[in-house]
Amino acid sequence: MFLFVCLIEQFIWGLGVPPDEAECYDVYGLDEKLLEMMPKPVLAVLFLFPLTPQIEAGRAHEDSQTKVQDPTSTVFFMKQTVGNACGTIGLLHAIGNITSEILVDEGSILDKFFKSTALMDPMERASFLEKDREMEVAHSVAAAAVCTEVPVNVEDHFICFTCVDGQLYELDGDRSGPISHGASTPSTLLQDAAKVIQKMIQKNPDSMNFNVIAISKRVKGDAP
Repeated sequence: MFLFVCLIEQFIWGLGVPPDEAECYDVYGLDEKLLEMMPKPVLAVLFLFPLTPQIEAGRAHEDSQTKVQDPTSTVFFMKQTVGNACGTIGLLHAIGNITSEILVDEGSILDKFFKSTALMDPMERASFLEKDREMEVAHSVAAAAVCTEVPVNVEDHFICFTCVDGQLYELDGDRSGPISHGASTPSTLLQDAAKVIQKMIQKNPDSMNFNVIAISKRVKGDAP
């Protein structure tokens, strides 16, 4: 899925994340040795998976125990009301929760989006996205590139994992709010997310439609 990773990089770079700030990597396996190969620090993890009945049942149970997030929460979270936009929402969740770790270009699409929605609740952010023409164009271009170059089933779904205030959060615009999976740290984020991902994969062992992508901070001095 190397091409998929390249498309994601081009998307976030085009939205306003400088290429020398962050880059994306395929995670080729979830065992410790392969996880250790990932360039560090890993700031967020994207997970593509099929929405099977088994997985959806577990998600519904977790949602029933989740409190609605208020606008003052330190976790950036938004609902998904735009169809077929889980990839864009996943990337907004990823970047929105690591702006303290990476720079975003002043005046860029992302800069304007996060500044405008900083005090909004999840549904207000979703409504703002619906009316954001710049983001709509960027999403349409990225979606067309993915559909052309990398076949993705409509049943497949993107979510994000990131660490905020010492907690591992699963962020999915189709959920009722951020799902906490317990304690985590920036140095163990990838390993902690891998444990949750492994449990989701085990619920649908016959499927091969799983993909894990790490977003890492680029170490200064690395070639962009």
